[in-house]
Amino acid sequence: MFKHSQLDSVKAWLAHPAHAAMPLHARIQRAIRHLILDGALGAGKPLPASRALARSLGVSRDTVESAYAQLHAEGFIERRVGSGSFVAGMTEFTQGWRRPRHDSLRQDSAPPLSQRGAIMFHSGGLHGVLRPRPFLQGIPETRTFPLPLWERLQRQVLKEVGTQALLHSDPQGAEPLRQAIADYVNLERGARATADRVLILTSSQQAMMLCATMLLDPGERIFIEDPVYSGARKAFDAAGLACVPIGVDRHGIMVEQIINDPQRAKAVSLTPSHQFPTGATLTLDRRLALIDWAARQQAWIIEDDYDSEFHYAGKPTACVQGLDPHDRTLYIGTFTKSLFPGLRIGYAVLPPPLVQPMTVARSLFDGHTASIAQLTLARFMEGGHFGAHVRAMRGIYAERLEVLAGLVRKYLAGFVEPRVPVGGLQMPCMLTGTVSEQAAMDAARRAGVELTGLSALYAAGTGPAGFLMGFAAYTPTEMEDAVRKLARAFRAVEQRSPP
Repeated sequence: MFKHSQLDSVKAWLAHPAHAAMPLHARIQRAIRHLILDGALGAGKPLPASRALARSLGVSRDTVESAYAQLHAEGFIERRVGSGSFVAGMTEFTQGWRRPRHDSLRQDSAPPLSQRGAIMFHSGGLHGVLRPRPFLQGIPETRTFPLPLWERLQRQVLKEVGTQALLHSDPQGAEPLRQAIADYVNLERGARATADRVLILTSSQQAMMLCATMLLDPGERIFIEDPVYSGARKAFDAAGLACVPIGVDRHGIMVEQIINDPQRAKAVSLTPSHQFPTGATLTLDRRLALIDWAARQQAWIIEDDYDSEFHYAGKPTACVQGLDPHDRTLYIGTFTKSLFPGLRIGYAVLPPPLVQPMTVARSLFDGHTASIAQLTLARFMEGGHFGAHVRAMRGIYAERLEVLAGLVRKYLAGFVEPRVPVGGLQMPCMLTGTVSEQAAMDAARRAGVELTGLSALYAAGTGPAGFLMGFAAYTPTEMEDAVRKLARAFRAVEQRSPP
């Protein structure tokens, strides 16, 4: 018969709320299994008769019999006719299993990760939000998205494609969507794309990870902008690359620093249309110089065109990929910002020799992108709805940017100076008063407002003090309420600061 402590352990398993969804016989089986694995029931020890244990637990004998039958099937116990049930002798397999508890991995101890795994874990990852609040940056307005239209197009897809849409998709992506993307970037971004050069992905972040692992080996150098989008830097760090920061001025990345660097680099990553986070646009002469450098060095240009749809002053500059006659540029785009984050569709326009290797690698990452979403998006683009939606949102975002700039000048004068961008979904603000960046961030968070600090986006973490304010996803009323909260929070910090 069980000792009292062992019987209490089984009863605790039966009563624990976390196990409520589990059948009674499974709870009993799991409890006894744990006693065996923990060494509380040694090999050869007899188990209570099923009738006696059922009586002690207040369950039917059939329930206990089912538990014993499962334990026997798994090899944890032996059942001897006329003698009862006994813990099986498992010493051949479990000599190293039962160890003192202090030898087990503690929940609060550092896990034994690989070097790459440790880098990825300590980077903190990238955090999505379920309910964005002002002024979280990079989030589009989703409340006005034409859901009825999207639902109608999705029904059409399911009606015509049927159960085929429920199966695996081509790892490179559905051909109708690849063609729609090629037509779009050729027309709107001046790219040189064909459907067979487009690779459909889940996000631009996945594209960055693919580039980092497929184009460079650990330790090889890659030029990155300084300041830089943290997702790109984390992708390259996780791949073990040597990131070389290159300064950014009002004309974009300083290409002359790349050209004059005596050490070879395998690639450069940049956001030429709307540099993140400064908003600078890379000038044509620098684009051409960078293309020439890549051709001479046989290096790659990784062009992240993350939000070029939203340009509010003049016409956007053509993408680098469309200017590159040497096919050294990988062009990355996403629908996360132009449509909605939950869509999880991005893409890359690749040089022809990279299409098959990148597609094979992508199949190892996550297989493929869901067919229904791809085919629905293809129809959304083919019908002209994507262009119409972007044009409508461009007007709304331009108005919201103007409103936010006015609110900052009105309520936060003396604390920050807005740097109104020509495009994008966020506005940089530089701190001008006595409130430090960290104090401003902390005060904003306490007030229920989200800001993205600027200094941490620089390689040394010591760039100009300021923050980004996203404006696309928030109405003028929501923004005014949040700016007023910021003003009160900053004044409170200023008053507490020593003179």
